[in-house]
Amino acid sequence: MSIDQPDDDVAALQRPGALYYAGRILMAPLLKLVYRPRVIGRRNVPKHGKVILASNHLSFIDSVVIPMTAPRRVQFLAKSSYFEGSGFKGRVSRAFFTSIGAVGVKRGAGAAAQEALDQSRRIIDTGAAFALYPEGTRSLDGRLYKGRTGIGWLALTTGAVVVPVGLIGTDQMQPVGAKFPKPHRITVVFGEPLDLAHYGPPESGRARRQATDAIMAAIHGLTGQELAGVYNEAPPASAVERVKRALRPERL
Repeated sequence: MSIDQPDDDVAALQRPGALYYAGRILMAPLLKLVYRPRVIGRRNVPKHGKVILASNHLSFIDSVVIPMTAPRRVQFLAKSSYFEGSGFKGRVSRAFFTSIGAVGVKRGAGAAAQEALDQSRRIIDTGAAFALYPEGTRSLDGRLYKGRTGIGWLALTTGAVVVPVGLIGTDQMQPVGAKFPKPHRITVVFGEPLDLAHYGPPESGRARRQATDAIMAAIHGLTGQELAGVYNEAPPASAVERVKRALRPERL
């Protein structure tokens, strides 16, 4: 399938659905009432056109907080398993993730990672606001990890404006392993938009790295987190894996 021409299923996902608006109408006031989020810089998010919201990632609840506090409809990728369950539990999971703007995708390295990027590109090219976490996964120790260059590729390929997002306190609101969020005030900061085109074409590894580093520096400026200086990933399980990582320092 060409990545330039979205298929009918992907195109259909871009049209606002009743579940999304129902979720926003019901969940946003509840979030404000119970958790009283402090939201800064909403006007930095363009009301129209291609936008990538690039955020740090501290908790599962981040993927609810961003769509509920952003000033426009936001979509993001989520594990396909959230949409594939059966029975009542499967229907509830599917409805919930649809209501917060999630799009199912199979995760993994190599071809799976590139397919996720291609699907992200198709969504952004419709003119949508798309949220992602350049760190790749949640930070378990609160530090800000090195950004994966997939976001640099997306920004340079689509020409989308990148708005850095800083989440503060969501790891206290719903710590890793907790089933439900607890009352805790959080802060959401939408930073000034970044135009990354001057770094070069997306085919350039250097351009992707520099664009990604600029995004992570902007996120760090919003959150003040300690910098980890490494990718957020498990240690290599074998000598072969260590060699592979050394030969492929760039992470998607």
